[in-house]
Amino acid sequence: MKIFKSVLVLVVIASLSFESVHKYYVSITKIEYVKGQQSVQIITRIFIDDFEELLKERYNDKIVLASNTDETEIDNYIKKYLLSRLKININGKSSIIKFIGKEYDEDVIQCYLEIENVESIKSFSVENSVLYDMFSDQKNIVRTHINGKHKSFILIPENDKGMLNF
Repeated sequence: MKIFKSVLVLVVIASLSFESVHKYYVSITKIEYVKGQQSVQIITRIFIDDFEELLKERYNDKIVLASNTDETEIDNYIKKYLLSRLKININGKSSIIKFIGKEYDEDVIQCYLEIENVESIKSFSVENSVLYDMFSDQKNIVRTHINGKHKSFILIPENDKGMLNF
């Protein structure tokens, strides 16, 4: 038993010592249907350094997020990228997602999006491939609150879609 405990302690110490070397790539997207406003409201949280690296590679190598320099240009790049990577179908039809804006929260950028004029939701599907083109081990967590029901998905490059029926 003492040998087992010693080995366990060594394994834990070894794994913790390598923890700082391994980086996790994750985003969290919260989707909520607000029936009274006939609106699907979306908040996507992405680590600033990961998103900045992608925007630099894809659009402009001089971009610096959270620097308050040319926010209009940065917003245009963010909008272009997110709208190409986030797809939502409501009741079997493709939805038009509107980019509202963004704000910085320490090391995370929160991007606000909305789908307007949604009278009811009988089926809902989401495809989220944000940062998959940059990081092969990216995971996108999608949390929904639709028609009083909470549902979460963990989307990965091999499975980037989630579907709900009501």
